[in-house]
Amino acid sequence: KVPEHQVAGHLAIDGKLGPLVDDSGRFYKPLQGDGRGNKELAFYESFSSDTRVPDHVRKYFPVCYGSQLLEASNGSGLLHHLVLQDIVSSYRNPSIMDVKIGSRTWYPEASDNYIQKCLEKDRRTTTVSLGFRIAGLQLYEGKESGYWRPGRKEVQSFTVYNVRSILRRFVSSNSSIGNENSDCSFAPSIYGGSAGILVQLLELKAWFEDQTIYHFHSCSLLILFDKESVSKGSAPVPEIKLIDFAHVVEGKGVIDHNFLGGLCSLIKFVSEVLSDSKESSIKDCVESEKPGICTDNGNCQ
Repeated sequence: KVPEHQVAGHLAIDGKLGPLVDDSGRFYKPLQGDGRGNKELAFYESFSSDTRVPDHVRKYFPVCYGSQLLEASNGSGLLHHLVLQDIVSSYRNPSIMDVKIGSRTWYPEASDNYIQKCLEKDRRTTTVSLGFRIAGLQLYEGKESGYWRPGRKEVQSFTVYNVRSILRRFVSSNSSIGNENSDCSFAPSIYGGSAGILVQLLELKAWFEDQTIYHFHSCSLLILFDKESVSKGSAPVPEIKLIDFAHVVEGKGVIDHNFLGGLCSLIKFVSEVLSDSKESSIKDCVESEKPGICTDNGNCQ
């Protein structure tokens, strides 16, 4: 069936070729043409058996179950699909952000036409200015409002200001009110904490500061959490996953500065939202009638 929570990439709708999912928690991605699909499959095969990749880093990549012949979503017949872990299958109402990392999305062996196409898009979005861009997202705003899913054109028009606002709105309890009034009340539990998004990003950054095995071009980082569980006081399980490896090339002993730079930029923006939320909590405590203190997680006592 068509994925319910896909926020970017090719959608398997209106007779178009796109990924599918099943009820067992697997995601079926059609192998792309021009050799891209085979390259992505080769990456997963190499990555899964590479002893140089530490276990604590592997958790940031989807599990790959090989490939399988499957009826294509566009009705064109049997087609090889990459069989991956369906990352969102364990979430009831996931809020998801797809962030394409790197200030340059084209890969070294690309044709001149492809490079020019990427350059135009990179300059038109925040890819060049920030080192990353939001490629797609959905925010769960509640039982009545459902999801907010901005269209592709709107997402591609995001400015630096919009990106900062979206990162705030992503962890706000009043996200449906609008960007200007985002309260960032979930930032301490989603971005912060010992297992929050910031800690995960920093752990990934530490690996990219040393690893010279791969260079990740046009790769996306997914940020996910279940807003409803946080609203009800349950322990959140935010996570990040790297996806889309059709343009990964050998590192040849050189650090992937393009990806690392974009990752550092994203960390800076997330850190700013978290800092703002803590400062707001401290201010609330100071201004309250009964003086209190703010704990590390942003809660006032």
